[in-house]
Amino acid sequence: YRERVDGMAHQSEVVLDIEGMTCASCVARVEKGLETLPGVIASVNLVTNSARVEYPKTVTTTQLVSAVTSLGYAATVASPSPSDSSNPDRRHTQMLTSVRLWVSIALTVPVIALAMVPAWQFAGWQWLSLILATPVVFWCAWPIHRATFRALRHASVTMDTLISLGTLVAWGWSVYASFFGMAGVW
Repeated sequence: YRERVDGMAHQSEVVLDIEGMTCASCVARVEKGLETLPGVIASVNLVTNSARVEYPKTVTTTQLVSAVTSLGYAATVASPSPSDSSNPDRRHTQMLTSVRLWVSIALTVPVIALAMVPAWQFAGWQWLSLILATPVVFWCAWPIHRATFRALRHASVTMDTLISLGTLVAWGWSVYASFFGMAGVW
């Protein structure tokens, strides 16, 4: 917390850690949601997943957190020490994100190679591609799907919705084509 005198109005300032933001639309929603409280000025940063909020004495940090959570995001007041290394939850999330990225790369490269280089295609290659793509669509992209479900629960559509819908429809069509169509038949 930091308090300052700005003209005649006595303002407080706090940084909120926000989880669940994935696009500029999320940033705009959180800023707008915070600024519905009287006298609140918010600046949300997608890269750091945080919001710097100036608010009058008539507003509490609990109200600020509630305003964010009512939009479908998780919010907490940032600790005085903003060091990521001291926050085990944040370290775990970053590590898991990194693992998801590398797993998705490792599984996607062979799928692309098989689809793009006909000389590498063998009998049943489409089944291997489907098997390799399935964890990418569901496990690696789970944070995007979760953000989509969270936004839909709050009657909102974000970029995550488009990504989630696109990947699930493409995967579903691939499953259909593999089982009932002529996928990979030459």
